[in-house]
Amino acid sequence: MRHRKNTPTLDRKKGPRASLLRNLTMSVLLYEKVKTTRAKARAVRPLVERAITIAKAGTLADRRRLTGILYHPKAVKKIVEVLGPRYKERTGGYTRTTALGQRQGDGAEIVQIELV
Repeated sequence: MRHRKNTPTLDRKKGPRASLLRNLTMSVLLYEKVKTTRAKARAVRPLVERAITIAKAGTLADRRRLTGILYHPKAVKKIVEVLGPRYKERTGGYTRTTALGQRQGDGAEIVQIELV
């Protein structure tokens, strides 16, 4: 049953939505800040936080788990070798969203999601 499950669908089917969120997660981790819509930023935030939490231990098993989540080996390398040690002492809250205004074409709220 689907009672009280509030997963944001972003007006996409499951496969394209999962692909979009994985790509956006990878972009946030590689470039450390990305401009996107508020809805997408809110949907990707838990994925980024979870990936950084996995990378904090830095074991081979964690690296393999991240390989299953992220598409590109560069992203896995960066998160394990750079971001994991950077947030070693932090217990959560690795991302920040900043409102940038509205998109010209359709008025969607644009935000910047970045690593703290």
